[in-house]
Amino acid sequence: MIPSVNSSGSRTIGLLAYLYGPGKHEEHTDPHLVASFDGMSPDPGRDPNATLKDLQQLLDQPVMALAEHARPAKHVWHTSVRADPRDRTLSDEEWADIARRIVAATGIDPGDGQPGCRWAAVRHADDHIHIVATLVTEDGHRPDDYRSGARAQAEARLIEKELGLHEVAPGDGTAAQRPTSAERHKAERQGRERTAREELHETVRRAVAGATSEAEFFDRLAGDGLLIRKRVAPSGDLLGYKVALPDDRNKDGEPVFYPGARLAPDLSLPRIRERWSGDAQNNPAPGQEDAVRTGPGTPAAARRRTASAAWQAMLVVEHGDDAVAAAHIAAAGEVLDALAKTSAAHTRRELRDAATAFERASRSHVRAVRGHDRALRQAARDLVHGGPALGRGEDGASTAMAIDMLFFLITAAVHWHARKGHAQQAAAARQAAEHLRSAYQEAAAQPLGVLYQRGRRLSRPLLQRQTVVLREALPGLAEQILAEPGWYALAATIADAEAAGHDPATLLTDAVERRELGTADSVSDVLVWRMRRMADLPADASELPANGTTGGQSTSRRAASRPSAHGRRRGEEGASGKTR
Repeated sequence: MIPSVNSSGSRTIGLLAYLYGPGKHEEHTDPHLVASFDGMSPDPGRDPNATLKDLQQLLDQPVMALAEHARPAKHVWHTSVRADPRDRTLSDEEWADIARRIVAATGIDPGDGQPGCRWAAVRHADDHIHIVATLVTEDGHRPDDYRSGARAQAEARLIEKELGLHEVAPGDGTAAQRPTSAERHKAERQGRERTAREELHETVRRAVAGATSEAEFFDRLAGDGLLIRKRVAPSGDLLGYKVALPDDRNKDGEPVFYPGARLAPDLSLPRIRERWSGDAQNNPAPGQEDAVRTGPGTPAAARRRTASAAWQAMLVVEHGDDAVAAAHIAAAGEVLDALAKTSAAHTRRELRDAATAFERASRSHVRAVRGHDRALRQAARDLVHGGPALGRGEDGASTAMAIDMLFFLITAAVHWHARKGHAQQAAAARQAAEHLRSAYQEAAAQPLGVLYQRGRRLSRPLLQRQTVVLREALPGLAEQILAEPGWYALAATIADAEAAGHDPATLLTDAVERRELGTADSVSDVLVWRMRRMADLPADASELPANGTTGGQSTSRRAASRPSAHGRRRGEEGASGKTR
């Protein structure tokens, strides 16, 4: 149940005319009064002898009783209370009780003998009511309606529990501003699926992802076709910006501009600059030096670095300082945006939906300390500059690897928000994780299918030897893994790792060290991507021979060219978290 307290107005009759009218699109049906301050107010909807003027004069009487100079300029208070689409249809009596509780909770009509304002609740649809009140109490004073929006929300949470309705996660004031009803109606008239505010919000958010300067940010906005208006101080310093869609115009034919801060709290220019200042004040994160020097390289290389950065970030979110964890969670949103922007068609929709859902989880009242999140922000930059990825070959397989690691990071964000009591953010992160699960299934089907077929073609002695390795390395999980279809893909990965000079038992142990895997849909899938990332094996194994050799360098040369996985990755795997 969502109460939405609107700004004060000055014309009671105008608001009543809208509430009792047909609506802008004939959407109002059977407008009628369900409750009022005295229970006896005239109802222009059901009483043929009552008029809008009668109701308006009754509500405005305490206002008009004041001397003209003492009357508030804006004396009309208005809120809508809307049920969740999944809720049952409430009766007029239930809506009447809800209205009385909302006006009492907000201080409009507190009851218990305290002077209150005059109000009326109008219902013109099954799923919501409107409450209109005049902001002068019966004794001529201003009501105590401070933070009436937050008080209405708190009362709505109690109402949901008592009436068995869908329980909305409580907010904390960090959400992006919702489109107004006028903006929604305008979008409908123009045949848009989304409002201009929503389109601008998404476009600006994605333009920020991985950007490192104002010039790059504004170039991206212009490249996406947005109109940009900058606010410049007399000194020449840039103070802020506004954006507009070229075809979104007001009644005078002028573009409708939205400041960044009105799209989302973290899209104001000062908040965006915080990300860039963090980049400038810190050295490259461990493992990212080459990326900074050489650039993103191929789409597949960018995705592999994204997988590594996501894994490291997960450990920080699980064990790091809150302010640093908050920065990594915010940067994870940038990575999701960048991955969605550069993804292949078959994963694009789910990844975009994941990024959109996670946007709510990327902000909280825990202020992020920027800079430590540079590896993730560099990953987002690499993804954007690496260009669109193909849905096949190493691009497709490394995409599956990156999504797999991001799933764990987003799941860690779920747990972090839940521990902090951030209900809306935790719910948003869960939703993002579900979209990532679907995107992973699309991305992983082909490369895991190749690994499965290679595993099925392994010789019996080799397969038996790998079974022994698995049982010795992971005695608690071995039987579960052996029963999974993905075991053959894991067996092929073990063979590749061994041919590349790694100790498979060490890799397996490191892959699950201090990490709970009991809730995984497929433990073998998880271990495939972890091992291939840790051992620097090609994500796409379609070009490798079936006998488990990696091709290219000889085993001895590959083993000598880098430290063992155990030595290189020790300390990178840790903590606890849920899996797919």
